[in-house]
Amino acid sequence: MKALILFGHGARDGRWREPFDRLASLWREQHSNTPVELAFLEMMQPSLEEAVSSLSAQGATQITVVPVFFGQGGHLRNDFPVLLEDCQKKFPKISLGTTPAVGEDLAVLQAIIDFSTKSI
Repeated sequence: MKALILFGHGARDGRWREPFDRLASLWREQHSNTPVELAFLEMMQPSLEEAVSSLSAQGATQITVVPVFFGQGGHLRNDFPVLLEDCQKKFPKISLGTTPAVGEDLAVLQAIIDFSTKSI
């Protein structure tokens, strides 16, 4: 079974995660056959490992992690690969893959441009 993890940075202010919760909710509404979990690098739960564990318990065998970041900064270049490798070692029967940061996708950038034009 395929599954998805939406991976964000995390913040001290709990309200910061509200758009992530909405994003996961929208995914569930539109793709109810593919489970989704949120995961955060720091300051929030669940961690990447906890999200992989949860999806594994649901029967996931192939998980794609989508970094909901604007670019490939230090966290995605340095911290994220280590976390992903640790998860792969702890869950060897699960195929873990990743996408580029969402902010590197032209469609996402265009959506921001389109959103911005509404305010001028």
